[in-house]
Amino acid sequence: MVKYTIKRLLDSCITVLIVVTIVFLLLRMLPADYYFTEEQLMKLSRAELDDQLRAAGLLDPPLVQLGRFYKQLAHFDLGISRRIQQNAPVTKVIGSRFVVSMRLGWTSLAISIVLGVTFGVLQARMKGRFWDHLGTAYTVFVRAVPSLVSYSLILILGSRLLHLPSMFSTRDVFRSSILPVVCLSIGSIAGYMVWMRRYMVDELNKDYIRLAKLKGMSTTSVMYKHVLKNAFVPMAQNLPQSILLVTGGSLLVERFFGVPGLGPLLTDAIGRYDLNLVQILVMMYAAMGIVGVFLGDVLMTLLDPRIRLVGKESSR
Repeated sequence: MVKYTIKRLLDSCITVLIVVTIVFLLLRMLPADYYFTEEQLMKLSRAELDDQLRAAGLLDPPLVQLGRFYKQLAHFDLGISRRIQQNAPVTKVIGSRFVVSMRLGWTSLAISIVLGVTFGVLQARMKGRFWDHLGTAYTVFVRAVPSLVSYSLILILGSRLLHLPSMFSTRDVFRSSILPVVCLSIGSIAGYMVWMRRYMVDELNKDYIRLAKLKGMSTTSVMYKHVLKNAFVPMAQNLPQSILLVTGGSLLVERFFGVPGLGPLLTDAIGRYDLNLVQILVMMYAAMGIVGVFLGDVLMTLLDPRIRLVGKESSR
């Protein structure tokens, strides 16, 4: 277990470095003039522009720039933003938005897990009955309707019937967060419902469940002592990744409701050629995804003692 954990952690770090290196080199293939704003290009002479590029190290060979970038990372120097917030540290730009996205993401994830797992359990217990059909109709509706359409319906109903703010406001964070959280939750709830119902139905058809019932165990005891525990194990694999990724924000929801979170930041940084910010955001998202998968595998081994992590020649 320890050897596997160390090996996977090293593999994850190497993968993140490869992704960041590729993105860094691709960004350095862009024309150097993207470093400047239109106003600077109009006011400064070619010699002055070249002097600024040389001072910033952008005229050095790409590998030299890459080495300098990693050296700065080793000293926890993430550079500055030159377009989104001119001359502001990247940590400040990301930090101000990180808390907003984390609060919305974690709230929606908690709601999704509680409601999705609960309704999935009810569907499995009442398979083929009214609540099962109702839950199936909900999941089909959520997956069939385009996200922007469902978000628009939630916006109209929430603002007109419940008089909730249609746009996010830092002056009324709680009320203006309700609609974005609902939009973030509806799809995830459907996903957890589908998978929980599927895994529980699969477990209910196994021999050990029939044996437990023959021994006289009640349906409730079988469901919660055996079926629910075993059905939740495969879902737990994606839990760490979900927690990390929702922290990074949602591009569509945050743009739709004007939330000043991390979601739209990467696209804005790419559109405005803020190279330092793009590099750090890509590294952050790559690390979230890769480390989330790693933690999910480790969590499965802790929850289910039947899973064993073995050497190179075997599989788990």
